Amino acid sequence: MPEAVPETASGTAEIEVPRARPQSLMLTFLGNYVLGRDVAVFSGSFIEVLGRLGVGEHAVRSTLSRMVARGLLTRHRDGRRVFFGLTERSRRVLADGEERVWERGVVNDDWDGGWTVLAFSLPESWQSRRHELRSRLAWAGFGPVGNGLWISPARVDVAEVTADLGLDAHVRVFAGPVLPPTDEASMIRDAFDLDAIAAGYRAWLDRWDHPEPAPEAPDDLARYLLVTTEWLDLVRADPRIPLRHLPYGWPAIRAQERLYTLRDRYQARARDLADRSLELAELR
Repeated sequence: MPEAVPETASGTAEIEVPRARPQSLMLTFLGNYVLGRDVAVFSGSFIEVLGRLGVGEHAVRSTLSRMVARGLLTRHRDGRRVFFGLTERSRRVLADGEERVWERGVVNDDWDGGWTVLAFSLPESWQSRRHELRSRLAWAGFGPVGNGLWISPARVDVAEVTADLGLDAHVRVFAGPVLPPTDEASMIRDAFDLDAIAAGYRAWLDRWDHPEPAPEAPDDLARYLLVTTEWLDLVRADPRIPLRHLPYGWPAIRAQERLYTLRDRYQARARDLADRSLELAELR
């Protein structure tokens, strides 16, 4: 399961453009240049690449160790040299990120009017599981409309979202359109903070919609990793509200156009630099 999305006091996902954390940058690097290859990456390659972004060697090694402990990486030794490979869990995380960034548009413009509704009731003592469930629901595009009642403007496979939490007996899921007298627009405003979501995209544009954005990045590989990581931090907490319920001039549309422009500018040179930095070991 991907990293939990921060929540506001009301339980909704908080949208902002944070400076990317080492693990997020590392996942972006792996998703772009390692996913789909049966290889492991030398630890020194991570140190070199993330060093371009101001991440020190100690932070890189600590991040790699935490990712191994969380089941996101496997460790392989070749003498005194250490290599790291993907796990099934990290492959799922990276494939989900690839889909959210490049395959799924930021606007739901072909919505069929269907909602997924999830209701849950957990014992008070299950605070950690309640927090984990809320984090996963926010990641999956749900927003809260009542005590233990969450909605998503899409058809969601909730069994996949709640897998391994052991909550099947405490969760109820329904799907379909809203019915009168429900005010759909009001329900969306209650469940999702559209102002915060829009502010996140505007902040991203303030940072990246310039002739020479991210002056702290020394080259196109660093810029490409930054722009895609910061974008994923936005879209993973965006429930993709149906177009007909979005305010005029929704900034995500222009932001996505800018993302594609920057991808075309940085991608080729970034891959060349990544290939030069990668020291790989074939997995047997």
